[in-house]
Amino acid sequence: MTDAPTLKIIRLGRDGDGAAETPDGAVFVPDALPGETYAAEAGGHFERIGALSPDRAAPPCRHFGVCGGCVAQHMTPALYQEWKLGLIHSSFQTQQLVIERAPLFVVQPHTRRRASLSAIATNSKILLGFHARRSHTLIDLRECTVLAEPIVTALPALRDIARHIAAATLAKTGKAVELRIDVAALSGGLDVSVNGTGSPPAMSVAAQLAIVARRAGLARLTVEGLMVCAEGEPHLVTAAGNITPPPGAFFQASTEAERHMAELIVAGVGKAKRVADLFCGSGTFSLPLARRSQVLAVDNDKPALAALVHATRFASGLKPITTLHRELYGEPLSSLELADVDAVVFDPPRAGAKAQAEMLARSKIKTVVAVSCNPATLARDCRILVDAGFVMGPVHGIDQFLWSTHVEAVVTLTRGK
Repeated sequence: MTDAPTLKIIRLGRDGDGAAETPDGAVFVPDALPGETYAAEAGGHFERIGALSPDRAAPPCRHFGVCGGCVAQHMTPALYQEWKLGLIHSSFQTQQLVIERAPLFVVQPHTRRRASLSAIATNSKILLGFHARRSHTLIDLRECTVLAEPIVTALPALRDIARHIAAATLAKTGKAVELRIDVAALSGGLDVSVNGTGSPPAMSVAAQLAIVARRAGLARLTVEGLMVCAEGEPHLVTAAGNITPPPGAFFQASTEAERHMAELIVAGVGKAKRVADLFCGSGTFSLPLARRSQVLAVDNDKPALAALVHATRFASGLKPITTLHRELYGEPLSSLELADVDAVVFDPPRAGAKAQAEMLARSKIKTVVAVSCNPATLARDCRILVDAGFVMGPVHGIDQFLWSTHVEAVVTLTRGK
């Protein structure tokens, strides 16, 4: 122990680990906090020596430290928010952009309404949950302080569903079956979509699954594209209407975060008469935007666009929404196509919207509201727009992925004179 290197933690890394500087570079210590000291031992293990940081908090979940879903439950709220905002700030700093920080919007525990769970079924047991940190090991989830209560309550039923789906394959091969279970707590009930076997279940299995789904009160159960049970209509409630998303669809992880983001986006476009909502998904931002502006909603997901079109038929008081099926990565909207658009909103996947940002830079668009769950690609795309003469407003951090390494951000850019 006396010969073990001593590591003084001076900051938090991007993954939430404590960082100590050594002559050979930074060393990252899992779950360590600034101000603490650790001894490095053989095999990559660390032992804390000395006092605990005053910023250390008691984790609210028994799975913390093992489950890979959360990495920051051991931080006080003040340190946690400083770290989350730092993730945004450092990404923009890398692009040599100075930003005005807005306060971090943090959702409450038990408000995450959407999750992708993994399930492993063997002849002896069913594991259902998230993977361990930096590991393929699956943690069998028994509680979760992040997920909405209806999802946590449904975990036993989801295990039953996995068991029925895997039974036929286990009987034939005896090999473990791995499944992905997308579950969403929506208005109208739980929406569950299961994939992994490659083919829909036999009708006899589907009948068993329907019984389990009804007993658990699921609104909808889909297995490999087959609608097994539809007892209700799960829908997303927006400020301008309801949307019934297709099974397994993407939408914001938290209702309160989505509403806050929609408010920022609507305020950002201001009095624009015509707005393009790019990477629009099922239209959770398109509908609120349409209360004041005509909207061109663009995405490559046809079922999601169909859900938006269906929602507009039952919404009132909206200006026209036009949908366009387009793969924006390979074919971004050109400056000519944007000629009649006053403002653009884009909310791309983690890879960002580089090609589209370059087109916006060449266009005459005066206002862009950029939304992203990846501060690094958001900063890159903003750099492109700033170089073209846009000026950034405050960068708003939205923490809807509570205690994880992810943070959402919204920023409005206006073209300077």
